[in-house]
Amino acid sequence: MAQSTRIAVTPGDGIGPEVVAEAVRCLETLRAKHGLDIEWTRFPWPSHAWHEEHGESMPADALAQLQKYDAILLGALGDPGPMDDPDRYLLPDSISLAPLLDMRKGFDQWVCERPARLLPGARQYLADERAKDIDMLVIRENSEGEYVSQGGRLRKGTPDEVATQMEVFTRKATDRIIRYGFEQARNRAADRVKEGRTRTFRTLDGRTCESQVCLVTKRNALRYWGDMYTEAFDEISKEYPDVATHHELVDAACMKFVQSPWAFDVVVASNLQGDILTDLAAVLSGGMGVAPSCNLNPTDPDMPSMFEPTHGSAPDIAGQGLADPTAMLFTAARMLEWLGRKDPAVAAAGKELFDAVAADLAENSGTRRGTHEIGSAICERLSQ
Repeated sequence: MAQSTRIAVTPGDGIGPEVVAEAVRCLETLRAKHGLDIEWTRFPWPSHAWHEEHGESMPADALAQLQKYDAILLGALGDPGPMDDPDRYLLPDSISLAPLLDMRKGFDQWVCERPARLLPGARQYLADERAKDIDMLVIRENSEGEYVSQGGRLRKGTPDEVATQMEVFTRKATDRIIRYGFEQARNRAADRVKEGRTRTFRTLDGRTCESQVCLVTKRNALRYWGDMYTEAFDEISKEYPDVATHHELVDAACMKFVQSPWAFDVVVASNLQGDILTDLAAVLSGGMGVAPSCNLNPTDPDMPSMFEPTHGSAPDIAGQGLADPTAMLFTAARMLEWLGRKDPAVAAAGKELFDAVAADLAENSGTRRGTHEIGSAICERLSQ
């Protein structure tokens, strides 16, 4: 008998518990409607509340506990709010956000994948009407690079203090993230053909392709890893003659994300540069309130992947029932689609949830609603 799909639910801080509660309601609705073989367990950590009580953000065996699950659904980590309470228990970001890096590295979630598509009803920040055609996937290398936490501080607190921060890039991680980008470009092109919305991209030799991968580096200044990324990109691209290729320096990429984001398809970047580009792409496709995110381990089925909305803990509105759960619900839909690799019924439920959230967004654009009200509307739509 097949084992149930198990989800670890970690609401976290600030608005995290509020938006996660609506995601769980949607999961309950879908499970009851379709008889899905999924179950979940709620964990009170990582969080400020757990740290205040126990002196640590999560138990020492947290990763061992979470590894028993197929996926992790995370709300938000950071300032718990409320902002008007100067005496609230507040940790520095280096401590409160550390569990994110611990889980990403502990479970080798080497892909951070953030789709950026401007859906009907989402806020359009760019005046150019072509912004309606934004449809890119930003893929961030999530296991090494600038975020390896290696370095130190010498003579701390003195005028002669020296801080060092090391970056580490390996050919193995470089090859796998670039190859993953090309595979996703092919998959996205195939999906667009099925949906009747093909796109075209020109190659350097004048050919036309239905997909593109843009590599982002800062190889003019960070030459060693930049050159390695470029060489790996050139070599791997030969395996994908049907995919157009492109390169941008990260500063130019930021400018072109604003000037012509509709020209991008799949973007591959390092950990830090991808971190910046994914947030920019989220705003271009409607803002943090509608942007999903996922941290994936595509190669090891025994390691859970983690799904979290792009937004933070929003301490200014935490506990007031004002947070829009749309990004959290899109994230939950993406989680179900990912888990559906083993169970097509779960994948179908993920698409159903995505479609319900997208329809709600289109019909209620600009309407001020509370967290629970939005969740109820989507649950009602799912029940039909």
